[in-house]
Amino acid sequence: MKTRYLILEDGTVFKGNAFGSDAGTIGEVIFTTAMTGYQESISDPSNCGQILTFTYPMVGNYGVNPDDFEAIKIGLSGVVIRELAEQPSNFRSTGTLSEFLKGKNVPGIEGIDTRKLTRIIRKHGSLKGRLTNAGEEVNVDQVVKELLATEIPKNVVQQVSITRPYPSPGRGKRVVLVDFGMKHGILRELNKRDCDIIVVPYNTSATEILGMYPDGVMLSNGPGDPTDIPEAIEMVKGIIGKVPIFGVCLGHQLISLASGATSFKLKFGHRGGNHPVKDLRTGRTELTSQNHGYAIDADSIAQTDLEITHIALNDGTVEGVRHTKFPVFCVQFHPEGSSGPEDSKHLFDEFIELMNAESKKESSHA
Repeated sequence: MKTRYLILEDGTVFKGNAFGSDAGTIGEVIFTTAMTGYQESISDPSNCGQILTFTYPMVGNYGVNPDDFEAIKIGLSGVVIRELAEQPSNFRSTGTLSEFLKGKNVPGIEGIDTRKLTRIIRKHGSLKGRLTNAGEEVNVDQVVKELLATEIPKNVVQQVSITRPYPSPGRGKRVVLVDFGMKHGILRELNKRDCDIIVVPYNTSATEILGMYPDGVMLSNGPGDPTDIPEAIEMVKGIIGKVPIFGVCLGHQLISLASGATSFKLKFGHRGGNHPVKDLRTGRTELTSQNHGYAIDADSIAQTDLEITHIALNDGTVEGVRHTKFPVFCVQFHPEGSSGPEDSKHLFDEFIELMNAESKKESSHA
C-alpha cells in the first residue's frame, strides 16, 4: 500500500495507508460511532463534503453490495478507518470497500489511531482536514495554511439534491417528498405504505408543491447548515397550515426555522446508530440512527407555535417538535434506520394517520 497523510487544520498529522482513490481531498473531519452499516454511512448524502471517521476498529469486513446504498451518487469526501478488511466474507458481497471507493473517486486512509483522532474532534470540535494524494510527500505548514484559508462549502444541498422531479407511484396517499439529500430508506418506508410519491428538488416552491395536490409533504434529511437554503425555509412557510408535513433531520430544522426557531452548530455532531431519544409524549426511550451537525435551540422554541416532543438523552438537545395549530411534526433523527435501529419506524405510520385525519376533516366540511 502507498502512504497517505491526514493533516488537520490544527497541525496534527496522521500517517497511514492509502486505499480507495489515489487522489487527495479536503473536507470537514467528523466521526461516527456506528458499529455496522458503513456502506449506508458512506452513501448517506448528509455526509456531503465531509471526511468520515469510523470509531469502530475494523471496516470493510462484509464488503459492499448493490442493495444497501442510500444514494447512487456519493457526496462524501473521504474515509478514515483503523483497519481495512481487504478480504470480505459475506454471501451478499459483490466487491471490496476499497474497490468501491476507488470507482467513486473517494480517497481513504487506514492504519491510523482513530481513537486519538476522535478525542481531538471531541475536544476541539469538527476540524477541516486534508487527505493527501497516495504516496505524496507534503509540506505540513503549507497544508495547514491552505486549510485555514479554506471555507466550508455552503452549496452542499444543491450538490446532492435531484434536479428534476420523478414519480414513485402507489395507490395510497399522494406525498410530495422534497429531496434535500434524501436517503433511499425514507422513500422505501413510504413505498411500503403504498404512498403515491412525487420526489422533487430542494428548491421547489410552495406554489409548485401545492399545485401537485398532495395529501402530505415529506421533508427529507440532507447535509449542511439549514440557514444556507433560505429558499427552502420560505417554501416551508408557504405550506405550513395548508397540508400535513413530516420532516426528518434537515427537514426538522427547516420546519423549526420556518416557525421562528433558531439553529446552532453542534461541537462535533450526532453521528451513529445508538443515540437514545426520549419521546416526551409517551415517556418511551428509543434508540435512533443520527447524522447531523446542527440542532435547534430549545429556548427559541418557546417563542413559536411549536412544542418539543423528543429530546436526546445524551446531551438534552431537541430531537423532535410538533406544531400546536397545524398538522406538522418532525424529528432530528432518522426513523427509517438504514442502517441502525428501527424503533422509530412507527413515525411513518403516524404520518399516514395524520393525512387520513385531515382527509376526513375535509370530507366532513365538503
